[in-house]
Amino acid sequence: MTTGNNPTLHYPLPPFVEQPQQPPGLASEMKPLPDHGETSYTGSGKLAGKKALITGGDSGIGRAVAIAYAREGADVAIG
Repeated sequence: MTTGNNPTLHYPLPPFVEQPQQPPGLASEMKPLPDHGETSYTGSGKLAGKKALITGGDSGIGRAVAIAYAREGADVAIG
């Protein structure tokens, strides 16, 4: 297996540095920076014409899902 396409080798590996932040934490202060898919994910229109209401879409997994759904063509509302 080549390492060029292995996604597990493209990101930092544990152990991670302690990151004390008062909730809600800021992604901009995390080390390493989280990848929510802003630049790494390219959609293909699989959700075109669909609507999605995503709770918790301001951070973490919810943010990544909101970005992915929007990139796939869905109309996204974040609640």
